[in-house]
Amino acid sequence: MISATGVLRDIRERSPAIPLYVSVTTVAGRDLAEERLAGLVDGICHAPIDYAFAVRRVLARIRPSVVVILETEIWPMLYRETKRAQCGLVIVNGRISDRAFPGYRRWRFLLSDAFKQPDAILVQSEIDAGRYLELGAPRQAVEVMGNLKYDAEPACAEPPRMLLSLIDKLRPACIWIAASTMAGVDSHDVDEDDVVLHAFQELSRGRPGLLLILVPRRPERFDQAEQKLRDAGVRYVRRTDDAVPRDITLPCVLLLDTIGELASLFPLADVVFMGGTLARRGGHNLLEPAAVRRAIVTGPHLENFAAIAAEFREQRAVLEIDEASRLPAAVALLLDHPELREEMGVRAAKLAAAKRGATRKAVDEILRQHDLAVPCWSRLSPARYILWPIAKTWALVSARQQRRKKARAQRLNTPVISVGGISMGGAGKTPLVDHLTGRLSQRGHHPAILTRGYRRRSIETTILIGAGQPAPVRLTGDEAQIFVQSGYAHLGLGADRFRTGNLLEEKCEPDVFLLDDGFQHTQLARDLDLVVIDALNPFAGGAVFPLGALREPMSALARAGVFVIMRAVPGREYEGIRRQLRAWNPEAPIFRARVEPRAWVNYVTRQPEQPAEGPVAAFCGLANPASFWGTLRSLRVPPVFHWAFDDHHHYSCEELQRLAAQARMHGSGVLLTTEKDAMNLPDSAPSVLERAGVNLYWLKIGVQVENENQLLELIESKMRQAIGLKRPQG
Repeated sequence: MISATGVLRDIRERSPAIPLYVSVTTVAGRDLAEERLAGLVDGICHAPIDYAFAVRRVLARIRPSVVVILETEIWPMLYRETKRAQCGLVIVNGRISDRAFPGYRRWRFLLSDAFKQPDAILVQSEIDAGRYLELGAPRQAVEVMGNLKYDAEPACAEPPRMLLSLIDKLRPACIWIAASTMAGVDSHDVDEDDVVLHAFQELSRGRPGLLLILVPRRPERFDQAEQKLRDAGVRYVRRTDDAVPRDITLPCVLLLDTIGELASLFPLADVVFMGGTLARRGGHNLLEPAAVRRAIVTGPHLENFAAIAAEFREQRAVLEIDEASRLPAAVALLLDHPELREEMGVRAAKLAAAKRGATRKAVDEILRQHDLAVPCWSRLSPARYILWPIAKTWALVSARQQRRKKARAQRLNTPVISVGGISMGGAGKTPLVDHLTGRLSQRGHHPAILTRGYRRRSIETTILIGAGQPAPVRLTGDEAQIFVQSGYAHLGLGADRFRTGNLLEEKCEPDVFLLDDGFQHTQLARDLDLVVIDALNPFAGGAVFPLGALREPMSALARAGVFVIMRAVPGREYEGIRRQLRAWNPEAPIFRARVEPRAWVNYVTRQPEQPAEGPVAAFCGLANPASFWGTLRSLRVPPVFHWAFDDHHHYSCEELQRLAAQARMHGSGVLLTTEKDAMNLPDSAPSVLERAGVNLYWLKIGVQVENENQLLELIESKMRQAIGLKRPQG
């Protein structure tokens, strides 16, 4: 968890819009994750059991681009299903211990396929690299990264108040921490709690000011450790006691019976014994006490951290004993010689600091795989065998219809630039059309927009609205209303875009048409097909409806004249998306664009206004609600409650009342939504919000296109070519 925290924080800082989810395997691990990762990740869950049905459900629910495995978590089914969905798979901080390696090698014939699945295996040492290669990992995937634990920041959390009160009361002359003590693996092995208590009794005879902080490794051992303290007649206090007992005196023991507080105690210690090293358990992490310059005592069993242990031995940064009977003498040596323990602590801290940098390497590789990944979720659908023939039929019918419509295509006298997509649902086409009309207008053009007016409630077959003229949402629909509000272009709404375009030519004389959502509307000839690819869901499951959410097969991308990857994150190249686009269309240029938050607008006053600080709730009705949640994440505005409705949802008073009540229930007096959703609220919304005592804000967005001038020049060149041709109408 400590290693994961550093990686997650670095990813969040470098790419704040990426959703992050963490899985754990124990209840204690989940409690610790919820404590340490609050506000950093988007969700915490238990890892699925390694059966196909469970793994597929979890992957389909979270829909990751990259699955990151920390250390040695080899789950063959998780690996296989991750790669079947074409997600990236990265092992970070990989290691295979001396104890585990013989077993893996024995079962290599069963595990070799799993070891071939990861795209990158970043291991701790050359020894680990050799073991992965021997078990069948591809040579090009394995790289020595170093150990993430070296990058763990020294403990900065405040020690628990109860412990500080205990220290203030007792004023101990020296503090010894026995960290993460463990039972033996069998009856012939030592129980480290017994060893530590025996050592404490021996040491305390000549050191009346000694305080031992005993930290069993697992919660189920807390009560057992207390019973041993009672049986030994040792004075003790439990961390979970409400107050420090009045009669407690030195020497005594503090039993730390909590999870997650040990790191905050290391700076208080004079000597640290690292558990799991006298019992044959393979040891625990030395780096946390080393980072705060503590002198460390270990037993001989450090197999789990062999590379780290070897470096600490070489630099004389740890005092290693070979048997349990030597523990009292080793601790006494360091307690009695402050200069020796100071020198050892300094060497340990320098060694830990010199080995940092693994986190940066890990995050570089994770983000690289994130850039390459283009998941295909239809491959995991349990209904794919039933839906495949239906999808195949849909594709054949769609292709036939496109051929017929194209053969009968009608051409307007004015150049037509189509802005469309290949997938169902929102990809950012409407904001891009609005942006391009604004830019073309600024460059002296006289643009007009042709759109169907989806979900409008008017019965008129054709509606013409002049640039800057108002029109109600009922007449236009929510998306077309955005064009009306902007006022950059004349607007024509109608299912028959050719007839609507003719009427606009007669009435407004535009010099260019932008055909909104027009890629499949091939019955209207166009001079440029601009295809929008949603960076969040580029190919809609990789299959035609109903198996996926493509409107037509991927081969249709060959018709495109230019691609725009919408909702792109700055700094990402989207190499995986580019490769797939190039496979179908090697000629069309590819641009990137991102949605840019401009201002929050108060729904009631219609004026720009920053929401009051404090908790917020959010809702939207979009085809891809993740786009709005990601925008809020990038603005550092995590909602305490959020709800997604169907695309183009028209809200009722009762729904708005429930949303306001939920916001209040979560301690928020602020609701956030999108401009499109604000247009679908009921007329009585202001009074509903006032009665509920909730303020509503919608987000005004814009679009920023990289290399925008090149895109505009390409559009203008197509306009000039069209004007230069003599074409009959109809």
